[in-house]
Amino acid sequence: MTIDPDSFRSVLGRFASGITVVTTLDAERRDVGMTVSAFCSVSLGPPLVQVCVDHAASLHAALVRSTCYGVSILAAEQEALSRRFATAESTRRFDGIGYRRGETGVILLDDALAQLECRIVASHEVGDHTMFVGEVESAMARSARPLLYYRGGYAQLER
Repeated sequence: MTIDPDSFRSVLGRFASGITVVTTLDAERRDVGMTVSAFCSVSLGPPLVQVCVDHAASLHAALVRSTCYGVSILAAEQEALSRRFATAESTRRFDGIGYRRGETGVILLDDALAQLECRIVASHEVGDHTMFVGEVESAMARSARPLLYYRGGYAQLER
């Protein structure tokens, strides 16, 4: 039995997820980034995380050719950044926003809840996405509320 895409999306929409912006450099060393909610930890030893990216996304082509990626886990006040990086690819996504470059040159967004810099150690084709597994080489976190995505919209955690 196969579930139809609309039902599947509706069911999975009940799972609240954090929002990240994943960044890398393309073959010409240009910055590429996209909003990604398909992010999770894989292992503590070694420290591994994964991001899943649709084959049609511009970030996908860049990650296939890259050796590293950055993950900025967004804070509650960064909804505008999430929306900016979720729109159709634009060469101006990084204009006018605060960021720093990690050791590998990938962009890490200012004021993010957390930042990770990862070396790609594996990739797996899964349906219409590729799962990119990265070993975390550096990470930082700050105290703030996370930006969440739930049932097709943004939400915030109150604690």
